[in-house]
Amino acid sequence: MENDTIRNTPSKFSHSSSLPPLASQIVMSPCAACKILRRRCAEKCVLAPYFPPTEPAKFTTAHRVFGASNIIKFLQELPESQRADAVSSMVYEASARIRDPVYGCAGAICHLQNQVNELQAQLAKSQVELMNMQLQQSNLLAMICMEMNETPQESPQQSIDNFISSPTYSSDYQNNLNFFEDNTSPNSLWEPLWT
Repeated sequence: MENDTIRNTPSKFSHSSSLPPLASQIVMSPCAACKILRRRCAEKCVLAPYFPPTEPAKFTTAHRVFGASNIIKFLQELPESQRADAVSSMVYEASARIRDPVYGCAGAICHLQNQVNELQAQLAKSQVELMNMQLQQSNLLAMICMEMNETPQESPQQSIDNFISSPTYSSDYQNNLNFFEDNTSPNSLWEPLWT
């Protein structure tokens, strides 16, 4: 690999007497940014810690929107403690801009805000429906309680007696007895049902 950087570490194949014989030579792969830009990855490459060789799409996305020189310039202006967050933010913004060239991140934020507003409206509607159902239930319970308080409490025997002595029950009972007496004679009881 012509772009690979060979770090100066001792090798077991080295014939120098100053180097220990068991240490091996480490071949470092260039960072994704230097691979894509086809340049040699320096030992103190600003992009190497944030664009590892295993994630080339990360740099490609940011490079398409911001450009390599702007990314390098931006990272050099920031303290090292903020660079990782800045790179992840640039990659996110670049991917949003690629998905939505007009609005970018603002379009995603607007879409999410609309979803939040719709869900809040649905939640408010559901809460109103729930309150209405609870109100209907409490009104129904109040009506049942009022009905129970208005009618005097009777024992089961009293309610049966009241039912029997009610005019509708007694007249129906008398009519049924009269029907039975009219249709029955002592001789007709013993007649066979078929002949």
